Amino acid sequence: MSACAGATRIIILVDNKANEGLLAEHGLAVWIETAGRRLLFDAGQGPALASNAGRLNVPLHSADSLILSHGHYDHTGGLPLVIESTPAVHIHCHPAATSPRYSIRDGSAKSIGMPGAARAVLESLSPGRVHWITQPLEVAPGIGVTGSIPRLTNYEDTGGPFFLDVAGDRGDPIDDDLALWMRTEEGLVVVVGCSHAGLINTLNYARGLSGASRIHAVLGGFHLIEASDTRVERTIDALTELGPNLIVPCHCTGERAVEKLRLALGERVLPGSAGATYTFGGTSEPAMKKKA
Repeated sequence: MSACAGATRIIILVDNKANEGLLAEHGLAVWIETAGRRLLFDAGQGPALASNAGRLNVPLHSADSLILSHGHYDHTGGLPLVIESTPAVHIHCHPAATSPRYSIRDGSAKSIGMPGAARAVLESLSPGRVHWITQPLEVAPGIGVTGSIPRLTNYEDTGGPFFLDVAGDRGDPIDDDLALWMRTEEGLVVVVGCSHAGLINTLNYARGLSGASRIHAVLGGFHLIEASDTRVERTIDALTELGPNLIVPCHCTGERAVEKLRLALGERVLPGSAGATYTFGGTSEPAMKKKA
């Protein structure tokens, strides 16, 4: 088993909600400093990323890696900015992240895939800087990317009317959905983008990959915004069994689901927002800290 990542600091840079003085945006981007590495997980739609990073004194230019949880526009739109400001950054994503994809509602198709500018800059990079991930990958000791996540639960789905074509003939399984995990002294910390593979599928898979006995924290989008009451209740039951100390729902989780999570799991649930900072392990103050 690899060592723990040591002291870990996580800052939400982009989210649907934002602390005072920061920009809110429908999207997600998370800054992670751990084990001597600086990682950016997702890049939001674009406009909020640079502004919030500047106000929070986050040095985007020093990122070692950008990990894309999946290819939707609200997680990849800031890619050109990241490449421009960080010429040596490495990109980790699934090959399907660049696929055209659509949301179809009331017979109307909306493109929700990676924006053209982001796709173009990704395709312009040298092959050595883009790492196409389908299988689990440990990017550093104690830090791993899941690759494609097995869909094992019978109550989780992708979370919406997602398709690979405008006619709606081919459903989009969102096979590119992946997550990041880190071992810390308190336990496993998992960062998710939208949990299109299912939050519980993701957490169980990350726990198995990492060899960690318990999950300490999970942060990111849970995509429960359109989930049935049954799915939310079964998710809560599974989280109760997994027993994380900190649950940070962001982005696409949905207010109704967040309230149900808070009622069931109490103070362990701290809804995220751009500007929130969390510290785990090392010589930090006990286990976790959220700054308003």
